Amino acid sequence: MTAAVAGDFPAAAAAPAAASAPPERPAYFATGWTGGHNPWLISLVVTMATFMEVLDTSIANVSLPHIAGDLSVSIDESTWVLTSYLVANAIVLPISGWLSSKFGRKRFYMTCVALFTISSLLCGLAPSLPYLILFRILQGVGGGGLGPSEQAILADTFPPAKRGQAFAMYGMAVVLAPAIGPTLGGFITDHYSWRWVFFINVPVGLLSMFLTSRIVTDPPHVKEAMKRAVGATVDFVGLALIVIGLGSLELVLDKGQEEDWFHSHFIVGCTLLAVTAIISFIVWEWQHPNPIVDVKLFRNRSFATANLMMLVLGISLFGTTVLLPQFSQIMLGYTAQQAGMALSPGGLTVMLLMPLVGMMIGRVDARKMLAFGFGTLSLSLFYMSHTMTTGMDFSAVVKLRVFQSIGLAFMFVPINTLVYVGMPPEKNNAISGIVNLARNMGGDIGIAMVTTLLARRSQVHQAALSGYADPYHSAYDARIRGAAAGLEARGVPHADAMHKAMATVYRTLQQQSMALSYTDVLWLMGCGTMMMLPLLLLLKKNTPGGKAQMGH
Repeated sequence: MTAAVAGDFPAAAAAPAAASAPPERPAYFATGWTGGHNPWLISLVVTMATFMEVLDTSIANVSLPHIAGDLSVSIDESTWVLTSYLVANAIVLPISGWLSSKFGRKRFYMTCVALFTISSLLCGLAPSLPYLILFRILQGVGGGGLGPSEQAILADTFPPAKRGQAFAMYGMAVVLAPAIGPTLGGFITDHYSWRWVFFINVPVGLLSMFLTSRIVTDPPHVKEAMKRAVGATVDFVGLALIVIGLGSLELVLDKGQEEDWFHSHFIVGCTLLAVTAIISFIVWEWQHPNPIVDVKLFRNRSFATANLMMLVLGISLFGTTVLLPQFSQIMLGYTAQQAGMALSPGGLTVMLLMPLVGMMIGRVDARKMLAFGFGTLSLSLFYMSHTMTTGMDFSAVVKLRVFQSIGLAFMFVPINTLVYVGMPPEKNNAISGIVNLARNMGGDIGIAMVTTLLARRSQVHQAALSGYADPYHSAYDARIRGAAAGLEARGVPHADAMHKAMATVYRTLQQQSMALSYTDVLWLMGCGTMMMLPLLLLLKKNTPGGKAQMGH
């Protein structure tokens, strides 16, 4: 393969290109660049690190009370363990393509795996919260470069007609990891120590580095990009702007509800800083000859639409991953382990369907599959908003999650396939960085949206239901007197019985208000996913079973 590729470049350079013809592409673009290794082995190796990194975004959540107690800090202070990781992760994602082109994708990828592995070990050994936050920042920097590099490797390893199958394996890791993260984190913390939440990354990281060094190689267009980057000036202004912009945006999303959003001067300041920096970054990068992030890619309507859909997918995936366990534990009284067991069949559904989706993507128009995915997800969310009640049993929770997971399985692979359609292969690094940022930012927005709407809508419903808590309202009066009579029959004095009866009714009111807030959030998420269906018309069609469309 190497000899054939080496012969393609002179031929392409010598051939006179017609003014209207698209530029010649090297032969390996149609066959995939494997460096002489089995492409599925390469896919398995890079997916291993993906699973490790995505898992780490959610696995530490349930360990926060243990971390706070062990390090003698408050729960609010311990949340910086999550925030610091997310901020660093978000900053690196969009610039990973530029870093890969400058230093070489394999070198950058292995550096990220090494940094993630070492910082995971340091997190487990951290003696205090400041050290833990510092090591989590380093872990986030390393983790931020993994996903985009891995996706770009897959895009180059497999020909366009078979990318869907590779992205199916990658998608299983991305979708499954956040679903099982809280359950696995809770099990490890309860049976061992919160430090093992970080220690488990070390052997996986070491194995990943060893295998990557043996079987992953950079394709010629990456090496050419490295040569071009040698004399190019570093865009320090753009780098500073994206660090400030995305860092501030992450702080707003992660701390907004905790700080009561725009009633907080801190959140207002971060919001203004984020908006100013991001807008300035877009304007600056649009004019820069060597941009850190190629924002001009968004001139491609299909690319921009696919990224918007990935953002909505992130909102739905991570939002429901927070909402459903919370509903199970607060409203149904499940333990963390029971909640995880109720949701795990959904992850199994995704694992079973992803290979099928990967095979179908080479034969079926990806837009039709995406229509099925968004349609199914929307219907499942609407259905859940009408059927999720405090009286539902375990099997009903399982069925709802499985219904939703069917839609999710038909979304990830088609979006990741369509985002590359019509784009030149030398842009694969930049594309993968942007689409991974869209998914991660969608996840952050989804989590912030769910926590905020649950709190706010619960207050609205509680205020509305309180209007019926009137001693002159016959139903309310009958409920109080009935509850008090039952208590008095068990020997409780009349005055105490009345107070306890009123407290019982108030708790019921709060529970009903919270239940209604869950249905509101699910209904809004269903509307958001349904709105994506008309946008399918803006996507370029992939060519199932044949060659992909070439970028010009």
